[in-house]
Amino acid sequence: MPNPKPNFLSFYKLLCFVLLTDVALVASKSTIEPCSNSDSCNALLGYTLYTDLKVAEVASLFQVDPISVLTANAIDISYPDVENHILPSQLFVKIPILCSCVDGIRKSVSTHYRTRPQDTLSSIADSIYAGLVSADQIREANSIDDPSVLDVGQNLVVPLPCTCFNGTDNGLPAIYLSYVVKPVDTLAGIAASYSTTTTDLMNVNAMGGTSITPGDILAVPLSACASNFPKYASDHGLIVPNGSYAITASHCVQCSCGPGSRNLYCMPASLAVSCSSMQCKSSNLMLGNVTVQQSSAGCNVTSCAYSGYANGTIITSLSSSLQPRCPGPQQFPPLVAPPTYITRDSVFAPAPAPQSDGATTATVPKTSTVPSTGSLPGFPPAGAPFGSLSNASTLMNSVAALPAALVIYLLAKLISPLSL
Repeated sequence: MPNPKPNFLSFYKLLCFVLLTDVALVASKSTIEPCSNSDSCNALLGYTLYTDLKVAEVASLFQVDPISVLTANAIDISYPDVENHILPSQLFVKIPILCSCVDGIRKSVSTHYRTRPQDTLSSIADSIYAGLVSADQIREANSIDDPSVLDVGQNLVVPLPCTCFNGTDNGLPAIYLSYVVKPVDTLAGIAASYSTTTTDLMNVNAMGGTSITPGDILAVPLSACASNFPKYASDHGLIVPNGSYAITASHCVQCSCGPGSRNLYCMPASLAVSCSSMQCKSSNLMLGNVTVQQSSAGCNVTSCAYSGYANGTIITSLSSSLQPRCPGPQQFPPLVAPPTYITRDSVFAPAPAPQSDGATTATVPKTSTVPSTGSLPGFPPAGAPFGSLSNASTLMNSVAALPAALVIYLLAKLISPLSL
């Protein structure tokens, strides 16, 4: 009895199912930093607006000060009614957040979202919060049994990714940006946009290669100026990314990190608010003032510096030093006008880089853990954070490879009867 001819239509349907299954199992990854204490740090989120939003609306989504959103992106806050300025859809901005230690890992849990009609966990995660969180993470954080049923006005905790890594990268001050990979991104392009290297990004994110997937969340170290305020100060641990500034001390003090600088410079803010005295004791100098006097021995420098904010009081400190040369004029970060449209070379996002493969892949967000100690094979034991992929990542990669083997098996079964 002759062998029956293969049913090509049935085989085609099965093949499509297998290939779609293969695509669905490709998972995006996020870097997690384990922790064991109750301290916190300043961190940044890379956020892409899902629609036109006022500055105050963007800040409200993350429960942060609108002024802090503007200063983190070096936007000039002197414009009239700048907090109500409308930012265009798809604009990429940095959102300053407080990164805490919760259940043994670094994350921010201070963000809450009140549901609206037509909201789903997926639309909240993927659209409103631009992939910084997954629907499953929101469901777990709020103990939701049936994700298909959301009450209008329900208050949801939105856990957001962040890392601290002791506020350093390769032994130098750094603040970490949680960046959601876009389809146009390459690791080299992201590294170039943030003045770092692919090796540094691979090291920080425990990557074995340069391949990245849309939806991955990378921890990107940004060069910064760190403060040394006492622990009792409310702004203890203040760190400002290079090329930007921050407003602190109840909007009374402006601290900036100039281009290429590692030194935090603070001065009275331009906002019209009632502030405590900013004069250094036993001196006529005000906060931010510097005097220089050239002598045969060098340059005598006296400065009135900011040392934190505690109990409604601005703490100042007077210091004098003899330096080989007198310092030049203070360099400030260049400010930009509040943006009203998107440009290809926007300073708020990495420049698009060509992708070797134009195909996009469906993703299922998950995480990989970076241990607090240890090193990644193939990377030098530098001062940057180290890590390794979790077992969950390895398992997912193995499972994702199974459909490919199944395709080969089915092709072999198809060819076999034709050759007889």
